[in-house]
Amino acid sequence: MSKRSRKRKHVPQRSCVACRAVRSKRELVRIVRTPEGEITIDETGKRNGRGAYLCRQRACWETALAQRQLERALKAQLTAEIRARLREYAADLPQFLAPQAEEDRQ
Repeated sequence: MSKRSRKRKHVPQRSCVACRAVRSKRELVRIVRTPEGEITIDETGKRNGRGAYLCRQRACWETALAQRQLERALKAQLTAEIRARLREYAADLPQFLAPQAEEDRQ
C-alpha cells in the first residue's frame, strides 16, 4: 500500500459553547454533567454524561459563565461552589490563544 492511499485518522471536532469555534476535541476542555447530576471538568473527555466544550483560554470561560452558556449546554443550574471551581480552573489558562496556522490544525 502506498503512502498516498493511506487515509488519515478521523479527528473528532467539537465547538466551544462560548466562541463557537470548531476545533479538534483534544484542543478543548470538556465539562460534564454526570447522570448523578454532578458537574465536573472531564480531563479525559470520556466520562459518562452530558458534555459541553470550552477553548483553553480564559476569555471563553468567563463568557460561558457570565452568559450562562454552560448552564444552557449542560441543561443544569450551576451552584456558586461549581462556578468558583470553574473560575479557579480558568485562572490558570491563558487569556487568549495564540493564532494557529491552518496547516497546524490538520
